Amino acid sequence: MASSENKPLGVTAPLSTALPTDSENQASNALIEELKKQGNYESQTDTQKRTVALQSLQSITEEFVKRVSKAQGLPESIANSAGGKIFTFGSFRLGVFGPGSDIDTLVVAPKHVSRDDFFKYFPDLLVEMAPVGAIEDITPVVDSFVPIIKFEYSGISIDLIFSRLAVLSQIPQNLSLQDSSLLRGLDETDLRSLNGTRVTDAILDLVPQKAIFRTALRGIKLWAQRRAIYANIMGFPGGVAWAMLVARVCQLYPKATSSTIILKFFRIMEKWQWPMPVLLKPIESGPLQVKVWNPRVYKHDSYHLMPIITPAYPSMCATHNITRSTKEIINRELKRGGNITDQIMMGKAHWKDLFVKHTFFTEGYKYYLSIISASTTREAQNTWSGLVESKVRLLVASLEGHDSISLAHPFNKGFERVHECKTDEGIEKAKGGSLEFQLKEIPTETTDPNAAVKDGIKVEADGKKTIVYTTTHYIGLELKEGAKSLDLSYQVDDFKHRCMSWDKYDDNLNALTIIHTRNCDLPDDVFAPGELKPSRPLKKKATNGPKKRAAPDEPSSNARTKRQQTSVAAVG
Repeated sequence: MASSENKPLGVTAPLSTALPTDSENQASNALIEELKKQGNYESQTDTQKRTVALQSLQSITEEFVKRVSKAQGLPESIANSAGGKIFTFGSFRLGVFGPGSDIDTLVVAPKHVSRDDFFKYFPDLLVEMAPVGAIEDITPVVDSFVPIIKFEYSGISIDLIFSRLAVLSQIPQNLSLQDSSLLRGLDETDLRSLNGTRVTDAILDLVPQKAIFRTALRGIKLWAQRRAIYANIMGFPGGVAWAMLVARVCQLYPKATSSTIILKFFRIMEKWQWPMPVLLKPIESGPLQVKVWNPRVYKHDSYHLMPIITPAYPSMCATHNITRSTKEIINRELKRGGNITDQIMMGKAHWKDLFVKHTFFTEGYKYYLSIISASTTREAQNTWSGLVESKVRLLVASLEGHDSISLAHPFNKGFERVHECKTDEGIEKAKGGSLEFQLKEIPTETTDPNAAVKDGIKVEADGKKTIVYTTTHYIGLELKEGAKSLDLSYQVDDFKHRCMSWDKYDDNLNALTIIHTRNCDLPDDVFAPGELKPSRPLKKKATNGPKKRAAPDEPSSNARTKRQQTSVAAVG
């Protein structure tokens, strides 16, 4: 059988099959050293702990299937041979995980085991069969888009999902999920659960040199995270999309080393002729009556601005959330990254320069929108803030249509704060964005865009105090030249209506406020230690003659107050 290095990969021939030069190899070695300095690799001891945890989960999975089989009255011989298997996906399966990374894990069971069985039996089996004290913080989430059990296993975060295979009565240990015929008879939830592993495995099968791919992907992921352009839910590529982009460049330069792959990544993707899709292989048809990405058949698919298509059937667009603004931000960052990497390859810069943190709050914008979701219980806020977060990109798209706005840039994480209020007035202030009652001893946390559930901090309130939990998302506004108005009442009202029409919205628990914020009025906790907060412009004292009229982009105090009141009045 031909090795992956010899078989043709991709939808086009390679652009170059040149071997790396000495200087390119040196640059790659320097990249690995910098990634190590940045804490991108974990120790072998910690990786071994992950292996042990997965071996334990495999044993628990087999026992789970056995118990369900016996509970259904199946003969012991069939129950003992029914099998069950653990698969991984995401960063762990790709081999680009680091310290503190979670493990995305899939339980595959035979056809007679249901998702209800999974949630009924598995949590108790985890506690029963794992070493004493190893399992902590078990959180089953039955009604999420992909039902999941989240827990800690000896300090390792595990996200565990489930699928049965309707065509198999036994799950052999050598099972691969790449055969599309295994998808027959499954519902949409099962298909979504299997998709992660199938896509991850397909990506690995489609790259010529896995080690080179992994090092380059580590570099691109770190760059995207530092530049705050890593979050599918906020309109940026997520981990799978970045992996597919790197994989495509590896196909085009199959002999190149990781430093060259990163340079070519920036230069090729900066000039990519969107909306031409990025494909790792031709899109395939399959055995199911399910939607496969096709802009000629499905009009909605033709609206995707930067389509990156998954290589496993049924092929989907991994970047359907990207908006005109986030596309522009991505392109700016690709150009910046390419310019820096050019300098690195010429010996005029260092890899650490590529990984410099974003300037979204320090230098990015003069005007921001603050979207504040609030609830009076932690549990309610977990759900409510997640819903609001999932719709922020819709507000971005709406703002893009405003006559005065050229770009609306959402920050890729939210800021979670906890407030202790003693009066109804204080509660309303906290819900509205005031930090007057924030509990300073509880640090502000940023949300994880990749987490299925945010655990958050829980504080007990006594009878005289109410705890208010808030999550604030920020959108930086870039105004068009000569813009004279910033009345966003229509866009804000429409967004609030979308969110508050949610059938689980509870006016007694939840609140949503949107306010206009100047850069100099941003909260201190959005700035990292050492970062300079923008200062308020000094007012020039009038000397002689009539008072000058304020320029459109620098409103006077009264004009600014009226403008803020327009927005605030619209949002309540």
